[in-house]
Amino acid sequence: MKIIFAGTPLFAAAALAALHDAGHHIALVLTQPDRPSGRGMKLKSGVVGEQATRLGLALAKPESLKEEAIQSKLRALAPEVVVVAAYGLLLPQAVLDIPKYGCINIHGSLLPRWRGAAPVQRAIEAGDTGTGIAIMQMDAGLDTGPLLLTRSCPITPDETTGSLFEKLTLTATGAIVDAIEKLPLLRAVAQPHDGVTYAKKIDKSEARIDWRQAAKDIERRMRAFDPAPGCDSTLADEPLKIWRARVNAVREGTTGVPGTIVDVASDRLTVQCGVGALDLVTVQKPGGKRIAVADFLRGLTIQTGWRFI
Repeated sequence: MKIIFAGTPLFAAAALAALHDAGHHIALVLTQPDRPSGRGMKLKSGVVGEQATRLGLALAKPESLKEEAIQSKLRALAPEVVVVAAYGLLLPQAVLDIPKYGCINIHGSLLPRWRGAAPVQRAIEAGDTGTGIAIMQMDAGLDTGPLLLTRSCPITPDETTGSLFEKLTLTATGAIVDAIEKLPLLRAVAQPHDGVTYAKKIDKSEARIDWRQAAKDIERRMRAFDPAPGCDSTLADEPLKIWRARVNAVREGTTGVPGTIVDVASDRLTVQCGVGALDLVTVQKPGGKRIAVADFLRGLTIQTGWRFI
């Protein structure tokens, strides 16, 4: 297949490498423009851009695909298919109409559940026990196109977005290679109308822990927001990131003043939630590394009755 590939992060870079290794002709790689990164805020290429350079592939970083100049360039390449994976830019109808077999998207959920920008995070946050990869024929809607192929993937009870992304990346590479091999014969199946949910983009404001929520809901959000943006709170006027916690089985169903420390020992810090309580496991001070709660408590005089806000 003669392919134009569009993507930006690691999830997409693995799919690009898999298609290249399978012997397909990658005529052009599209990725988002370089962005400021790091303490020096120097312009840095995305992972797909770096991957394309390593593979010696033609690369373009347009600000938009709405301009006639980039559309003419894509038409001139006459691709059989455009493969999109976490690209981050809108494909206008003029681009969708270019390839012989259309544009297909690698989406990180089993559509129609979790259409949108953050399907992996929202699946964990909601307590889903499974998700997967959907290879979808793109149309003008938001992840509304017909399905070409799906692959399932379990979500374990201790799953984080980081660990689930790793599993889904492996699933996606196999799925997209399989789909491209069978593309002329695959039958597109319309998504069902039932079961549609939307995975809105993660906003940094969501990182603030609302201790009024149930313990199980806060614990899931911590895993969903790991590795980014994390979850944070404040104790004794000091900010603290809380990366991991366990629901306290003994205090299941209990209520009290949310955010209050109800138990503290050398290796234990238990916080009351709206319903139930959490035993904090891994935390991070500003400018520090992630540490076990036992290391955090060493040398401190935290007492029951103190409150996270």
